[in-house]
Parts: sequence; C-alpha cells; structure tokens
Amino acid sequence: MFQVGDLVTRNSHNNDLLFKIVNISGDTCYLSGVDVRLYADSLLSDLVKSDVSQNTLFDDAIANKLERELNLDRASYFYLPGKILHLDSDSDYIKRSKKFYKSMNVEAYTFLLKESEMEANIYSLLSKYKPDILVITGHDALLKDKSYENSSYFIKTVLKAREYEKSHDKLIIIAGACQSDYEDLIKAGANFASSPKRVNIHALDPAIIASSVSLSEKNKDINLIELLGKTKYGSDGMGGIITSGTMYVGFPR
Repeated sequence: MFQVGDLVTRNSHNNDLLFKIVNISGDTCYLSGVDVRLYADSLLSDLVKSDVSQNTLFDDAIANKLERELNLDRASYFYLPGKILHLDSDSDYIKRSKKFYKSMNVEAYTFLLKESEMEANIYSLLSKYKPDILVITGHDALLKDKSYENSSYFIKTVLKAREYEKSHDKLIIIAGACQSDYEDLIKAGANFASSPKRVNIHALDPAIIASSVSLSEKNKDINLIELLGKTKYGSDGMGGIITSGTMYVGFPR
C-alpha cells in the first residue's frame, strides 16, 4: 500500500530516479523528484517503494567540495559575499537550498511561490531585499507538443526583474528548472538558465551557481566552463554568459 510521502521508483524507467509521492488519485500517483526538479505521474502498479532514506549527506558533500575549491584565506582576510534572493515552487527543494546556503555561509532569502505567482511578487521582493543574485526556479517540463509546462512563467518573471534592474552585472539572474526553454530565458535577461539540452537538472544546481557567484570576487570574471562543471549535468543542464563575481574581500580579518 502506497501513501503520500513514500519514496518510490518506476519499473518502466528502470528505477532510475527517486521520487516522493505527493498525491494519489485512484490508480494514479503524482510524483516529485527527490534529486531532480521533475514532476511525473505513474500508475500504482508501476511503482516500487525505495529503501533509500531521504537525507542531505550528498548536499553536504557538494558544499564541502565547493568550499575547498574556493580556497578562501579566512585566517587573514574577511569576505562579504553577494546577497541571494531565491524563489522556488517546491517546499522540499527550497528547504534543501536554504540549508545549502547556510552551509556555504552566504546570505540568502528564500520564498515558496508557485511558478504562476512569481511574476506578480518579484518586483516587491527585489525592492525589499535588494539582492545581488536572483534565483527563479521550481518545476518544468518539455511536453509532447513541444511546449513547456512552466517556462513562460519563469520568462515573465525574468522580464519583470529586468524592469527593476537592467544591468546583468548589478543583478545576476539564474532561472529555469528541468527541461526549461534555455534560449528564451537568456533572451529575457537571465545570466544563467536551464536547460541547453532539455535534460533534467539536480535540485541544487541553481543554488550551486548562486553560491559560487556569491563567493567569487567582485569585478573579476568567473570561469564560465569551470562554473557550469560544478553542476550535476554540466553544460547539458545549465548554461549562461560570462559573469563577474559579487563578493567584496577585506583585510585584515
């Protein structure tokens, strides 16, 4: 017997991805990816309960790896990372992202909003928190008719954010989710977007980009290829433009 909250995989997809059941209607289960930003549905008969416990050990490993790569000299210098504003439609993902930002020692404000609610709220949130970096993410999908489930909402939110701040250097925008319309997100004004190859992206990919930019020195260009390489699927899942960091460095500590 399956219940909402159970962790499952799908036999028809070779049990490749771990999902959480978010709703059950008759013989159909509605699923949310645990590690990939993906919604799916499945017949109950296709599901197998997973004995994998949902934890954030993998998230901690990512944070530790990024911290080592940054190689900050905290004994001699002090650092003022860029401020992050993160909008997400998934409560589990935003909790993971919030914990990730905390482990990276960056200032981040996170808000749970449906994709369709983001455009209406973005201007007031930008005005209140005045971030250096904006993350707009949640769930998306490339549908059979070649349309996108939620890309239009992300695009409209990026456009509204660019009404607030036109400069790509003063407000760095990271937008999109699994299989999102990468080209139109970039055209709308995002510095970084998903998904160039219309693949799924990891739940933490937007937060990895945001944290890396937050902890990169101001007025120095970030190595774009190295930055994308920090994400789960590299340049297949995330792409963008050469961008400067947002962190001030001071001395002495």
